[in-house]
This record gives sequence, structure tokens and C-alpha cells, in this order.
Amino acid sequence: MNNPLLEPFDQAPFSKIKNEHFKPAFLQAIDDAKKEIDDIVENPDAPTFQNTLEALDFAGQQLDRISSVFFNLNSAETNEEIQKIAQEVSPLLSEFSNDITLNQGLFERIKAVYDQKDTLKLTAEQETLLEKKYKSFSRNGANLNDSDKKRLREIDAELSKLKLKFGENVLAETNKYEMHLTHEEDLKGLPEGEKEAAAQLAESKGKDGWLITLDYPSYIPFMKYAENRELRKELSIAFGGKGFHGDELDNQENILKIVSLRHERANLLGYATHAHFVLEERMAETPEKVMDFLNELLEKAKPAAEREFGELEAFAKELDQIDRLEKWDSAFYSEKLKQKLFNLDDEKLKPYFKLENVINGVFKVAEKLFGLTFKEVQTVEKYHPEVKTFEVYDDKNNFISLFYADFHPRPGKRGGAWMTSFKSQYTLNGKNNRPHISNVCNFTKPTKSKPSLLTFNEVTTLFHEFGHGLHGMLANTTYPSLSGTSVYWDFVELPSQIMENWCYEKEALELFAFHYETGELIPMELVEKIKESATFQEGMATVRQLSFGFLDMAWHSNDPANIKDVKAYEAKAFEGTDLFPDTPQTCMSTSFSHIFQGGYSSGYYSYKWAEVLDADAFAYFKENGIFNKTVADKFKENVLSKGGTENPMELYKRFKGAEPNIDALLERAGLIKKAS
Repeated sequence: MNNPLLEPFDQAPFSKIKNEHFKPAFLQAIDDAKKEIDDIVENPDAPTFQNTLEALDFAGQQLDRISSVFFNLNSAETNEEIQKIAQEVSPLLSEFSNDITLNQGLFERIKAVYDQKDTLKLTAEQETLLEKKYKSFSRNGANLNDSDKKRLREIDAELSKLKLKFGENVLAETNKYEMHLTHEEDLKGLPEGEKEAAAQLAESKGKDGWLITLDYPSYIPFMKYAENRELRKELSIAFGGKGFHGDELDNQENILKIVSLRHERANLLGYATHAHFVLEERMAETPEKVMDFLNELLEKAKPAAEREFGELEAFAKELDQIDRLEKWDSAFYSEKLKQKLFNLDDEKLKPYFKLENVINGVFKVAEKLFGLTFKEVQTVEKYHPEVKTFEVYDDKNNFISLFYADFHPRPGKRGGAWMTSFKSQYTLNGKNNRPHISNVCNFTKPTKSKPSLLTFNEVTTLFHEFGHGLHGMLANTTYPSLSGTSVYWDFVELPSQIMENWCYEKEALELFAFHYETGELIPMELVEKIKESATFQEGMATVRQLSFGFLDMAWHSNDPANIKDVKAYEAKAFEGTDLFPDTPQTCMSTSFSHIFQGGYSSGYYSYKWAEVLDADAFAYFKENGIFNKTVADKFKENVLSKGGTENPMELYKRFKGAEPNIDALLERAGLIKKAS
């Protein structure tokens, strides 16, 4: 069989790939990569940095490319067949990964180089690679005895399957639920554009009336605007109950198995808990530091959150005689209160945020800051017709990156928004191989009468993911494993979160916020209101975000042996952050994909950690001008291009000249007064 995945390719050859190509390609590529590893181990020459560390980092490149194509499709364009292949190949990849880290001969060669590192005159990047490779072996079982190595392999194979199953269940639950409405009064309060989208969705499925689903562009407007409280309750419970129905899609058992296996794995490797294991390789370093950080923020945010909650409760009572505010009331009354206080609602803003204009805007911001230009091309193969493709050039017309953008929900696409890559940047034999980066989002689709108009929250999401994209696109390192977003997890959100700041600035909004019908620039009083309202309910938002961090740490920084009841355990973790009454039919953990399927276990705190970095970094931009070339160049040079080649705090200090200060975040959030 001619297998396009086994031919050398630069761009992913989507049109030629069939599902039946994947498994044979994986098997062959694993086999080839094993031979490359054997060549390193059996090399008769004494171990050197080049013949061992460098050779290892460039080994298995074909396998990496196949994996990135396959797993990106499994997230953005999946089906039952792809999911079945994922279940089959994930344990094989896990086994291969173990074959490397548990290869005694390979570890001995690495150790031989590591032991003489002080005499080798390595560059900073080479030192980092050596340090990371040595640690990744010792942290993944190289020093274990044979029976413990065997057990580690079993754990990793099982975990790879459980994480996939968790995600499949969440996706299936999301796709399964539909609220089919046939009476127009049930949509009272919903803006015309949202009603039209719901009608179009129903029509596409051969139904009369309107369909509301658990996809964000459908779910969020309904929770925010629908006046029918009972329907909001039904939708909220469906959303919050994903994976919590005691049926074949239930995730409770999967969670207990995942945390138990992670804990056992950490113990095998000599760590007290999974969090101790993970955090050793983070800026935060220990679970204690994370808890101190979360508690410090909670102490600052909770009084504001309780005050805001009291205001919301009083407002709902005054407006609709609501005696007890429930979770399904939060977005609805918050939106009404926000409109009352600021006379600002998303429906007034959306006409100024046509998707194509926002994309153009984020490109212009990247051009003004980093000298990049984006040229849409039709010659790059796509995995779905909706995907847009761009070539990215710098101000000297050098090719920088390929950029894929995929913006709307579909049945085969998981929810949320993310950045990923189809090819990493690296330098080999003097050639700088440029990356292929992708942003995937789930924004409101165009309707028959309107283009895709974004909520302000969707605008900031687009800028956020594009920030991750820039981290990938501007990578300029030698080794693929240190390139782009291959950085400490609590540093990776800095490039994404800092980009959101430009959405609030007049100078940036003037580049793209034009009314889709009249071409009129967004009125400056609306911009002022966006800025004023940026801290609206920031206390509640901060406490909510912290609650997820506490929940993550509860699952991963304790021995899970005695946890029998997922919901009860979660409730205990939420005790210090609860504002709303509990809803017995819902459970956050059973659809908390970030920590049980994605890579955020013991790392959810990093969103807030990175907010400290981004608030501090953006304050530096603002002091000098938000498009200041000198500051932008320093950010590009020390943060965006360096990947994981050096310690992130050193990179940050080189950019800013000092360590970050938590006060910038607290001031921006309105939780403390600005120092005069």
C-alpha cells in the first residue's frame, strides 16, 4: 500500500490520507524510530553531546509528524473510526516512549555526557537540552529496578487509554444533548442572531423550531439571555452533568482510576504525589508554593467576590423576586446588571466584531509589534473546507511559518479553543525548518442573513490562541524538543494571555473594530465602557478560576486511596470558593478535560500564575506605548523566539529587567487600588 504518511512530507498531505493509513504508518514509524535509537545505543564511539543528545532529539521525526497529524484530527475532525484507532495506537506510543526512557544503554550514554557537562563548553540551549533529557530519564523510571519498570509501563499504557476515554465521553455527551424548542416564547430574550442560528441548526437536522446544544456558541447566549428560568436550569444541568449520569458515558470511575494510577506512578518514581512530580519541572516548584499562591489570591479576591455576589443577589430579587440565586441565574442576571451599570451588552458590540475583521485585526497587531505579514493561500491542503491557511513572512520577506485557522463548531470537533502544531521549528544541517501552526476555535457560525459576529469574549479568545500561535510561529531554536511552546507549563500561557490586553486598547481596536454593515469605527464611548466593564465581577471571576486550581490540586496533591465519592470529594475542594448553592445533578470533575485528558494535571493554577506575568509584562508595554518597537523586540527576542531553551524566569527578567510583581494583576482586576 502506498502510504502518504510514510513518504517524506513538508505540509500534511490531508487529501491523500485515509483512515486505514494511520495504524500501519504508526507501526512502521515506531519501528524506524526504534532502529534510530538502537543506532545511538550501539554506536562504538564514546558518548558525546552530538552523537547521543543531539541524535536522540532528532530521532523519530517521522513518527512525530504522523502523531501530530493524527491527534490534531482526533481533536478537530474526528469520527468513530479515528477514535478507535486512537485507542489502539495510544498504548503503542506510550510503550515506545517507555522503551526510550527505560532503555538502560541509552541512559548510560546520556549519563556519561551529563557527568562531564562542566568540561564540555556547551551553549545555554545545549545545557538545557542535556539537563532536560537527563531529568526526563531519571523522572520516568531509568533508575528503577526491572519489576518497577514493568509496572511503570503498565501504568502508562492504561493511563493513555483512560485519558482518551474520558475525552471521548465528554464529546459524546456534548453531541448527544439537544434542547428542541417549538414555541417561540421559549426563546424570549434571545437576540435575533442567536434565534436565527438556533433555527438554522434545527433545519440542518430536519427539525422544526429551534435547537439549543451544549456547544459554547449555542449554550452561552442561551444562559445569558433566555428569560425562561426553567429552560436555563435544564440546560445548565445538562452542561454541568456531562459524564455524571451513571451510564456508559460516566467518567467517575475513569477519574478515580486516573488519579490512582498517577499517584502510584509518582510513588514509584520517589515522589510523594503526582503534584510533587509535576511541579518539580514548573516555575512554581512545589504543591506548597502553588497552594500559597492560590490562597494569597483568594484572600485578595474573596471579599470582592462576596460583595459582587451580594449585589447580584439583591439585583435579581429586585428585578424578578428571585429569593435564591442559582448557577443558571448567574450569566443572565450578570448580563442584565452589566447592561444597567454600563449600558453595554454583547449585542451592541457584536456588529463591530465580524470574524474576518478580527482576524485581520490580530494580524495587524502582529505586524505592528513583530513585523509579521499574513498572506492567505489556497494551495495548502486542509483537513476540512472551513479551515483557512496563511503563509507568514517577516519584514524582510523571510518565510516564518504556515498558519492554519479553524474557527467554527462541527460534530467531529471537541469544544473549546486551542493552539497546536503540525510541524515544529528546528535547525538541522544549517537549515532553519519553519513551523506549521494551527489555531482551532468554536465561534458563532455565519447565518443566512449575518456573517460570523463575535462576542467580546470570543474576540479575546481569538487573541489568546493567536498568542500561543505566535509562540509557535516565531520559535527560533536548534532542537525540536525545546522549540515554541515546549516551555514550563506555568510560562506557556504568558504569550497567549498578554495578547488579550490589546483587545481593550483604543489604538488596537481602531485597526479592526468596524461595523460590519456601515463600516463605522467602534464608538469610543463603547471602548471606554469595555475598559470600565473589564473589572466587572472580577472578584467572582477570580474566585471561580481559583476554584478550578484548588480542585486540580485536591485531585493530585493527596493520596487518592480513600476517595470513594467523586462528587463529595469535589464539594470539599470547593468549600472555600463556593458562592452559589450546589446543584446535586452536576459535577465539574467529570468533564474537567484540562486535567483529566489534556496536560494541565497539577497545572491549572498556571492560568493565574501566567496572569501575574502577563499583567506585569503588559504594564511595561503601557509605560512605553502598546506598540513600542523596542519593548516588542525584547518580548520577541527573550520570550517568543526562545521556547524552552533557558529557565523562564531568566528569560522574563531579561525582557523586563526584574521579576514579575503580583500587584500589577491585582490592580488590573480592580482588587487593589493603583499605586500613585
